[in-house]
Amino acid sequence: MDQSQIAEVVERYLKGEMDAQEKMAFEEARKNNAELDQSVVEYHFFFEEMGRYGELRRFKSNLYDSHHTLQENGEIKELQLSAGTRIINMWNKYRRVVAVAASIAGITALFISGIITFFTPNRPIRDIEELRRKVSNLEKQSSNQRAEINNFKTKIEPGADVKFGGTSFMVDQKGYLVTSAHVVKGAKRVFVQSIEGIDYLAEIIKVDLTTDIAILKITDEDFKGLRQLPYGIGKSKTDLAESVFTMGFPKDEIVYDEGYLSAKSGLQGDTMSFQITITANPGNSGGPVFNKSGEVIGILNARQASANGVVFATKAKYIYSLVDEIKKSDKDENINLKAASTLKGASKPEQAKKVQDHIYMVKVVLS
Repeated sequence: MDQSQIAEVVERYLKGEMDAQEKMAFEEARKNNAELDQSVVEYHFFFEEMGRYGELRRFKSNLYDSHHTLQENGEIKELQLSAGTRIINMWNKYRRVVAVAASIAGITALFISGIITFFTPNRPIRDIEELRRKVSNLEKQSSNQRAEINNFKTKIEPGADVKFGGTSFMVDQKGYLVTSAHVVKGAKRVFVQSIEGIDYLAEIIKVDLTTDIAILKITDEDFKGLRQLPYGIGKSKTDLAESVFTMGFPKDEIVYDEGYLSAKSGLQGDTMSFQITITANPGNSGGPVFNKSGEVIGILNARQASANGVVFATKAKYIYSLVDEIKKSDKDENINLKAASTLKGASKPEQAKKVQDHIYMVKVVLS
């Protein structure tokens, strides 16, 4: 049996889906096959860890949402501190709480480290795939494609180690873009490519690994800005079966696809994301998810490998939280998010036509 077949059999065994005779035969095979026995142990531990990880994500998400709800209702306020201010009295009052929190943080760090280890390629189960694509072999394109690529105004020097590609979308016409954090992981430099094939140098402004969101800024002197965005960044809740569409770069041209919202939470009940049923491929990571009114309601980040069309997206409301953090820490970054959309009522072809100029391919240079 190949690795995928072994994984399927082990899963059925652990879920109690085998009849008595099949179970007896499997357990006998397990005694005589050390590799199979190890797979059972690893798979069982994987399920347990994923369950704990899901609980941790839900707990963090609930804390996060509760904090912002209290803040919006005026029940708590953010402390505005001048540079160098020390809150000694807070430490004296809450030192015990801080000690407990530090312990939890340490345990959480070890736990997440373990989870990352279990997602390495040598493990038998890799059911969740990040939707970024390898782009290091672009030189192997056909002659026709190469002729088209040569017409692009690329600024990436020949021989550069361009490893990964994804999608980003404009959130402020001055050059601020949003993508998935994992798309720009390990980047030394980042370039974004417009629909016309023009490369622009970009800077990573902020990364949030918890929500898997990164904010980029085009710093290229050749970028002149765009007209006002036709879409807004949605804050409202979404409904099951709501129609959605995406645009992104699973290949070297922009691709449109549509589907529907199939669950209000993501993997293992993660409330920071939701699940949609749609076709998504490597290269779609970081791409926007639009509702029928042309509002961005999510950012694509992963798909379930074992189930066709099961895709996960981070909720767009967390873009606002990240922008607020940037404004507090860096007064020079003036990002203005737009909530209203001018696409409501437009046909799908009209919406796609107006949106596509604001969506960019991401190219990550690792060295």
